[in-house]
Amino acid sequence: MGRVYDALKRASATQGGVTKRSNEQKRRNGNSNAARQNGNGNHAFEDSPLFAPLGAAHNSASTAHTEEGVGSALSDVIASRAAGATLDAAGSARAIEFVSRQISTARVEPHLVAITQPRSPYCEQFRSLRTRLLQASERRKMQAFVVTSAGVGEGKTLTALNLAWLLAQTDGVRALLIDSDLRQPCATEYLGIDEPTGLSEVLAGTATLEESIIRLEPAGLYLLPGGEPRDDVAELLSGPKFDKVLAEARRMFDYIIIDAPPMGIFTDANLLINSADGAMLVVRAGKTRYATVERLLEQLPRERMLGVVLNRSEETMEDSSAYYYRRYYRRDDAVEDKTEKEVDEKA
Repeated sequence: MGRVYDALKRASATQGGVTKRSNEQKRRNGNSNAARQNGNGNHAFEDSPLFAPLGAAHNSASTAHTEEGVGSALSDVIASRAAGATLDAAGSARAIEFVSRQISTARVEPHLVAITQPRSPYCEQFRSLRTRLLQASERRKMQAFVVTSAGVGEGKTLTALNLAWLLAQTDGVRALLIDSDLRQPCATEYLGIDEPTGLSEVLAGTATLEESIIRLEPAGLYLLPGGEPRDDVAELLSGPKFDKVLAEARRMFDYIIIDAPPMGIFTDANLLINSADGAMLVVRAGKTRYATVERLLEQLPRERMLGVVLNRSEETMEDSSAYYYRRYYRRDDAVEDKTEKEVDEKA
């Protein structure tokens, strides 16, 4: 644990003055309106997440800049988990043969940048979100996380998918995404696949968890689809069946991301948060009202709320970051073009 803490401390120290704000500054920012935090620029993709943990007050979202030295910290975090309780989870998952589905970049929702634009600065924002989640799970021994929103159309499913996809790519991690928005399940639609069986059938007793989970390639993310839409969701989630499903999933996987219905409309998300270890609230810039966020957060157990993710912000990526990615990946493309040319000449 000491080695993990030191590595995470080094990663945080390299962020400089961007993400290291004083407690006084956090208190001043705590009352700002999450829906007003728009920059002056425009994103090519408007779904890069800006994350802020909950502090002494309900903080609105602020920029989660890319963290230098994160790779070392993640390696130590995963090494620590691999040496501990997750050995049983990994062994259980390997013992089960899940059906695999190949995900096509051309068929998925374009805003799934973890799949469509994995080398973009916008995807890097989700990597930063992943790092914060890994840090929180290491400090507080968390495993299952709910992603919800205040209302519809705020990007919670896209956030859950992008985050889960990147979690699955982390070395040594087995990640599961559960589509628990059973009134309107859409994870498979965003991924461009058709899976009629899922959580709905598992809770109804017409299918088992093992036969309903699929493995998504090439990331290796495991998905429990929503299945058939239904209206008696609150009744199912408030009973013992979902707790049993989640307990079984905990034994098989290291991390579980639960895509929940909007908590400002249904009670489903509240029930799911009570069963999980932590939760993130996705809000949309220019749409979600700060008063709504305050009201919703007051209803939830404070110790389980990790923070707020600001979606569709118009804040422009830093010039230095954009330059780095352009230069680095143009160099990679040049190497690939040269290699292809050499192969053609030899042929």
